[in-house]
Amino acid sequence: MTDLRVQKRMAASLLGVGEGRVWIDPEEAEEVSKAITRQDVRELIEKGIIKRKPVQGISRVRARALAAKRAYGHRKGPGSRKGAKGARAPRKEQWIKRIRAQRRLLSELRDSGKLTRSEYRMLYRKSKGGEFRSTAHLRTYIETHIAERSE
Repeated sequence: MTDLRVQKRMAASLLGVGEGRVWIDPEEAEEVSKAITRQDVRELIEKGIIKRKPVQGISRVRARALAAKRAYGHRKGPGSRKGAKGARAPRKEQWIKRIRAQRRLLSELRDSGKLTRSEYRMLYRKSKGGEFRSTAHLRTYIETHIAERSE
């Protein structure tokens, strides 16, 4: 086979791409080897004997497969984690989730008439102060303390 390195280099500079992205028709190699000037190479490009290869992308197939696994909890073990516990689930976000749930529960109980206004205010302040770990803890507190007062 003929050596087409010079033609490939010229074509690359004319097409504005790297030498790796220059395609030369293997059947027309003899004609390409005769092209010795830039004008000759330009004509071959116009004929379609020399072409620019498309840009090669990076496949996301593997990334999507990993994301799907992580979506249902796989590949999330201690070896995959970077950053502290508080970096992955910030304390403030945990607090926001917890306090909103407690306040939602309290307003539901108040609206349904299971809590008086004063009981609601007292429990609201306690939950704001971080006295309850969860809504379940708040419920047990209400069952033990508020139920005793009403009896």
